[in-house]
Amino acid sequence: MVHKVPVNIQLTTEISEMDEKSVTVIEETGTFIKKGDTSVLTFTEHIEEQEDVHSLITITNDKISVKRSGGVDMHQTFRQKQITENIYRHAFGSIHMETHTDQITYQQPDEHDQGKLFISYTTKLNGEGDRQHRLTLLFKEENK
Repeated sequence: MVHKVPVNIQLTTEISEMDEKSVTVIEETGTFIKKGDTSVLTFTEHIEEQEDVHSLITITNDKISVKRSGGVDMHQTFRQKQITENIYRHAFGSIHMETHTDQITYQQPDEHDQGKLFISYTTKLNGEGDRQHRLTLLFKEENK
């Protein structure tokens, strides 16, 4: 059985590089779909003066897959304690991205609690310098 509900999403991204830290918070509405052991979140980021970015996040027992299309194009995979690679394409060109995932925690939403996805990882862009990332995605049914 497929369970599909509209959700409110809050995505917080923290990036630390050397002594600098940037934090981005995005609040959008989207859809949460649950089918068996797979959870899928879809939403669209509306960015000022840029093309919208459509996001599809697939959560399974052993990995998280993030597909983004529109203003940027990428397919990033997170596997705990593993290194994955992808190409990040945007208006100014392409960047080779190497990702080392440190930690993934996922809490299913239920009638009492919101859903929560947390990923802590390090990226290397075009083979240079490590950047620390913390991604926190909170979501709950729109009417709760």
